[in-house]
Amino acid sequence: MSLFSMRMLRGGAAVAAIWLSVIAATAQTATARIVRAANTFLSTLTEKQRQSVLHSFDDAQQRARWSNFPTTFVPRGGISLKEMNSTQRAAVMALVSSALSAKGFEKVQQIMEGDEVLKKTDKGFPGPPGPPPGGNNGNPPPGGNDGHGPPPGFGGNRPPMGEGQTFGKDLYYISILGTPSETNPWMLQFGGHHLALNITIAGERGVLTPTLTGAQPALYTIGGKIVRLLGPESDKGFALLQALDDKERKQAILSYQLADLVLGPGQDGKTIIPEGLKASEMTEHQRAMLLDVISEWAGIIHESAAAVRMAELQADVNETWFAWSGPTTVTPGKNITAYYRIQGPHLVIEYAPQMLGGDPGLHVHTMYRDPTNDYGRGLVKQ
Repeated sequence: MSLFSMRMLRGGAAVAAIWLSVIAATAQTATARIVRAANTFLSTLTEKQRQSVLHSFDDAQQRARWSNFPTTFVPRGGISLKEMNSTQRAAVMALVSSALSAKGFEKVQQIMEGDEVLKKTDKGFPGPPGPPPGGNNGNPPPGGNDGHGPPPGFGGNRPPMGEGQTFGKDLYYISILGTPSETNPWMLQFGGHHLALNITIAGERGVLTPTLTGAQPALYTIGGKIVRLLGPESDKGFALLQALDDKERKQAILSYQLADLVLGPGQDGKTIIPEGLKASEMTEHQRAMLLDVISEWAGIIHESAAAVRMAELQADVNETWFAWSGPTTVTPGKNITAYYRIQGPHLVIEYAPQMLGGDPGLHVHTMYRDPTNDYGRGLVKQ
């Protein structure tokens, strides 16, 4: 459990006020750091590259140009690391790092490295899953109709063009919407296969939603070190389920199976009905565990923005729901093979193993949204 979660629960509003005062004193420094990194990156580009990278802040089409699919299936805007020289690539990663926490940046690097492993072991890209059996309590059908269906012209297990690189850590793209500024809103997009960061900066505020983080493979070895991608997300979600008593579990566990994200790519603006166990019915310890699970996504962005976000979500905690679908056991050292969702007034988190054959714990999609503030829309209205 994170120290921040415990402090927020124990100290309540007084502790939150102290934290927010500290945040206010440091937020502009964080924003200035990100702006400097963005301008440094832009200064390394040719005029043609700048034209590809820069978009209007209100470019709705570019905002939605992200996916869990490889870039050969769903083209991204901007330019890729593959198109850059070493100086430009270093500047991109410095920019991404400036906008994230150390833990968040490490997660991004591990996702990209996993894609490099996949490039070396790829035996064909599987098609999208179909919808699960059973009902879904009025929610949008998961699986094939959630933005994960094949793109036009897709007719098999390989990219439509039939050639070219499909995976690898150089197939990640950078775009900037608007002009990097310490006062006016702008947006940074970075992503590729199993990664989509949509980071809106508006003065001292930073918004990370919608963001997709995934893993394939979720377990690999590099430099003699075993890497288990999304391991904390898996372990903390399972630990929360285990902390529930029998009555609470019956409420949390859904009666139907989910095959993929419900609010994934292509589902901007969609809403779903909260399901499962409401946190107001949990113990204080369970609510602290729930906040700790949430922090794995909220804590990807840089620390000052993450603290503001966690304060908001802690205030919402009693109106937040936890739902589970699938197996209630896990193999030690591996990720869960069950879906779970956390949903509140300003939050939707989904953890969705891919039921495509083999071990679903090795191929995972996760989604992090704020239905009131995706792409910073709530901030811009203020």
